[in-house]
Amino acid sequence: MSALLWLVAGALLFYILLYYSVFKGATFSSSVKLNGKTIIVTGSHTGIGKVTALDLAKRGARVILACRNKDKAEAAAFDIRTESGNNQVVFMQLDLASLKSVRCFAETFLKTEPRLDILINNADVIGPGRTEDGFGMALGVNHLGHFLLTNLLLEKLQQCCPSRVVTVAALLHRFGTANFPMLSSKKDSVSSQSTWHNFRAYCNSKLFNVLFTRELANQLEGTGVTCYSLYPGVISTELCRSMSLWLQLLVMPFAKLFFLDPEGGSQTTVYCALQEGIESLSGRYFSSCALQQVGAKGRDDALARKLWELSERLTGLS
Repeated sequence: MSALLWLVAGALLFYILLYYSVFKGATFSSSVKLNGKTIIVTGSHTGIGKVTALDLAKRGARVILACRNKDKAEAAAFDIRTESGNNQVVFMQLDLASLKSVRCFAETFLKTEPRLDILINNADVIGPGRTEDGFGMALGVNHLGHFLLTNLLLEKLQQCCPSRVVTVAALLHRFGTANFPMLSSKKDSVSSQSTWHNFRAYCNSKLFNVLFTRELANQLEGTGVTCYSLYPGVISTELCRSMSLWLQLLVMPFAKLFFLDPEGGSQTTVYCALQEGIESLSGRYFSSCALQQVGAKGRDDALARKLWELSERLTGLS
């Protein structure tokens, strides 16, 4: 019996050490108020996006929930208004898998909202299928949709500077690659995508998030608009909902033990949106509320510039 107790105690100690040394992220503590500020959070009907929107609403900001699913987003807006006591939380339709929808959102926003102080590119997907424009879902939603949205709103951000663009990337950007000929031909998506293909496409899109932020910072230098990419941590959210059932069954027990909850996963996003004194770090990458080094490909300015030019063509900006 004593041997069993020692085994249980050892397993518990191992779990605690692993959780706090590897998985548990930092907590952002700030009393910053945002009254009079307007913030867009994409994909904010659930997960870390919803928790991020709630935090910002509690600080007094006008928060736009930019989401595809109307029913879920309106329910989330109601929850956030109720919990925060802030009635300036509204839903606006945005489907990042449709460049037409992105343009319609930007047009509506620019006509109806007098200012934009922070844009948080939070939404992402992993899974098979194509966007309305024929791109793979990960490329189209995680990168191209946000790329177009940011560019269409840049003038408003510049009018309200100091302002910020925060893009949620992932540690998996280190495994991403940039196959520009394939992207140009839209062959990044095929009808019989495997789990491995979807995983690689997701990694690529997260590398693009990092490179996009880097080039955006270069272009906006001196304008008063700063931008940051980040890794929110390993989070137990609805991101895995598009995985196959067997993969979900494999991942979920581990996720319950080790992964951050949405509140823990939102900390670095809020840090990048609000932390004072990081303006000189525009274009850089953060995790656990601290500056981190990105993979070698994520530091390649020539690659970032090439991705920007291709993204302009693919989204119809050039």
